[in-house]
Amino acid sequence: MSRVLVTGGNGFLGSSVVAGLAATTGVDLVVSGDVRQPTRTVAGVVYAHVDITQPEQLTTTMRDHRIDSVVHLAAIMNPGPHITREQEYRVDVDGTRHVLEACLVTGVRRIVVSSSGAAYGYHRDNPAWITETDAIRGNPEFAYSDHKRIVEGLLARAREQHPELEQVVFRIGTILGATVDNQITALFERRRVLAIAGSDSPFVFIWDEDVVACMVRAATDGPAGIFNLAGGGAVTVRELAGVLGKTLMVLPAWLLTAALSVAKPLRLTRYGPEQVGFLRYRPVLSNERLRTVFGYTPGRTSLEALEAWKAARAGR
Repeated sequence: MSRVLVTGGNGFLGSSVVAGLAATTGVDLVVSGDVRQPTRTVAGVVYAHVDITQPEQLTTTMRDHRIDSVVHLAAIMNPGPHITREQEYRVDVDGTRHVLEACLVTGVRRIVVSSSGAAYGYHRDNPAWITETDAIRGNPEFAYSDHKRIVEGLLARAREQHPELEQVVFRIGTILGATVDNQITALFERRRVLAIAGSDSPFVFIWDEDVVACMVRAATDGPAGIFNLAGGGAVTVRELAGVLGKTLMVLPAWLLTAALSVAKPLRLTRYGPEQVGFLRYRPVLSNERLRTVFGYTPGRTSLEALEAWKAARAGR
């Protein structure tokens, strides 16, 4: 019987993982640890105030509830305008370090971590299809990508020094779901879809229910290891515009870079020139290892996830 702590358990993804674990045979206890109050609760789940920047809270919670498995989801995905990079680092990097240390101190047997395809980085020489053996390079100019790179380094060192703590690391593509609203879907809501001249800028999408199913299985069963978590195939920016029924606004990279260099200091946009690389060189994740080693085939391909999101959006 597993006793599972979910960090970030009251967030969008975390609340679904908590509910999925609570409904899983063989799970004796689920603790949702977060600094936020839950918007909905699940019967039998323990809701605890857990700040991952406070290591003693983590250790106390794990010991008090005799936790043997941790699903680590807590991170800053969409920082507000008043969140500094130092604050992001404290949560994303220091927080993960604290979670790892607390797991080791309290004898947790397995940790499941939500990493990201962003850890590979947005680079001109990215392979056409990125696999789990490709380098983790991040981007210093893009805080989320850079922090995921650093976190992956922490995890790699922990695997070498503490093999007794099993790790399942999911490098996740762009999550879509019936109620997903984030920085990526905001791009899709615009009147025209932005494209960079000369770049297909393909997306790999994963439906949120597939992410939850993988997280729940990893916390209770299945092999340890590192897995890209993405639907099959990819969707180019031109295909994306076609599915959404929108026209493309194609700009040369130099023009968009210049425009953002001026607009961001004037606070006309939250995006800086570093976003151009994000648009041009998005990592395209192969899910072969997820299917053949972890044993899970996503229920929707990248294209089907986009079509399902569009349908759900129309319904709303």
